[in-house]
Amino acid sequence: MIDLLLIIAAVFLAALSVELKNLLQASVCLFGMCVILGLIFGLLNATYVMVFQFLIYAGATMVLFISVVMLTRREKE
Repeated sequence: MIDLLLIIAAVFLAALSVELKNLLQASVCLFGMCVILGLIFGLLNATYVMVFQFLIYAGATMVLFISVVMLTRREKE
């Protein structure tokens, strides 16, 4: 049951990360999706893939995305 809830949450966060107009909110949704995918790998007893998912995708990639988003200039609406 918990795996089904995690899959639904991952799909929902993936759709939000594509549809949101604010880049910072979209990158936070992408971070949440990466963390949930790591939890799904943990439930499947794939510990090496889970650690790789947390360290590389949820950690380093999201730091890069958020720093790029914060350094870009936005036009006032």
